[in-house]
Amino acid sequence: MGDDLEDRYAETLTWNISKFYVNTKIFITGATGFVGKALIEKLLRSCEKIDSIFILMRSKHGMSAEQRLKELFKNPVFNRLRDKNPDAFEKVKIIPGDVSLPNLGICEDDWNYLIDNIDIVFHSAATVKFNEDLRTALTLNTLGTKMLLELCRKMKKLKSCIYVSTAYSNSDKRVVNEKVYETKYNVDTLISYGQTLPNDVLQTLRFAKDIFNGKHPNTYTFTKALAEQLVLENFEHLPIAIVRPSIITAAWKEPYPGWVDNLSGITGIITECSRGTVKSIICDEQCRMDLIPVDIVVNTLITSAWHVVAYKSKNKRVYNCTSGYLNPITWKKFGEITHKQCLNWPSKYVTWYPGFRYTTNRTLHSIYALLYHNLPSFFLDLGLYCSGKKPMLLKLSKKLNQALEAGSFFSTNEWSFGSESYVSLIQAVKAVNDKEQFQVDIRLGCGFDWEEYVEIFLKGVREFILKDDLKTLPMAKIKLNRLYWIHKFVQAVPWIILLQLVWRSYIN
Repeated sequence: MGDDLEDRYAETLTWNISKFYVNTKIFITGATGFVGKALIEKLLRSCEKIDSIFILMRSKHGMSAEQRLKELFKNPVFNRLRDKNPDAFEKVKIIPGDVSLPNLGICEDDWNYLIDNIDIVFHSAATVKFNEDLRTALTLNTLGTKMLLELCRKMKKLKSCIYVSTAYSNSDKRVVNEKVYETKYNVDTLISYGQTLPNDVLQTLRFAKDIFNGKHPNTYTFTKALAEQLVLENFEHLPIAIVRPSIITAAWKEPYPGWVDNLSGITGIITECSRGTVKSIICDEQCRMDLIPVDIVVNTLITSAWHVVAYKSKNKRVYNCTSGYLNPITWKKFGEITHKQCLNWPSKYVTWYPGFRYTTNRTLHSIYALLYHNLPSFFLDLGLYCSGKKPMLLKLSKKLNQALEAGSFFSTNEWSFGSESYVSLIQAVKAVNDKEQFQVDIRLGCGFDWEEYVEIFLKGVREFILKDDLKTLPMAKIKLNRLYWIHKFVQAVPWIILLQLVWRSYIN
């Protein structure tokens, strides 16, 4: 028996990643999220011989799970797959459920089916809202993970399980290695508090102060850290690994360069920078930033599931999927590139000449936000109201200011993320000649260039967020040029007024 096991293990070392997925049944949570969509698309397109993908999905906003699946497949992320292999969509099956409910809301028959048949699990379901209330975050991010792990421990054929965490789960540390840092709190106790206590009571408890005193900037990073504790407890019982992406952004290459489908976080801020509506950002420009394209994240998830099996290790597998150490860039340089590309790829929706400044002075930022974000929105809303249209810009401006505030923790601090396991994954993928099919290498000198990527990002925002065809680019550049001269005139007005005052004072 021992020899047979060694022979089978030796055979896995010759597998490429696609072969590892042949005839596998995969279970995915969080399939409707940004990463989840891209993960399903990549698995169906690049691992064509998988048996099936089961996704946990609930009804929402009056739509059944089946209706939501149909809507999911309309997303542009699937266009390439739709052209290449439309029959692949038949491999995706719904498991009705909800991570906030007991047993994930899964009925007994489906529960037993998953136990008997699933080979690989990807758990990416979470609330990523930074301002989520503590009770909801504990339920979705921590309790949901606990129930998923309990299900995995019963699975009879499970080969690999990947938990999608965040590089900022240990945001209270400045050096974050590829290990799980134990918390001083009992996770089960906190889950119990979250299920029984109202939010206002929860926020008065001692552990909640860890969120509000700066150790954790929000409920998201705190509850993801707790979830990692649950994974740590299961390392001895499951073939499991943790993947920690940093700030996830638009696709670098796949399925389309620049693909992005939401305005969350930095994508929303960059979108408004391109439209010229953001003039001030709370940021320490000397800090090293850390963004990671969504296709790099997805390829890391897929290859780490293979890596756990093909390269067995007694070490607890944690992969910091980050760019800051492997391909560093400061916020200052990133801002300069962004401004340049905003001018190169304006959209027809540009409303003011692009240009923004970084500051760590919150008082100065508040003044800028009032003068350049809120007041223009107020007057534009007034114009909309007078013309019989619904005012909406001031509301959007306030949301933008909230996003800038929520992201300020990450743009005014710097982390050093260890990358030993991640680099070993890169080398393993390269060794089986799958580096082109499953690109995970973002290291300096390996093809990824920030200037090129920011251009891709801005073009993706233009195409997928603003829905602006490239045919409008000449018209948009004419509009941008007009806005430039208006911008210069507005800048000159205070000086003209000052000179007039000086002149009048002189002649009097």
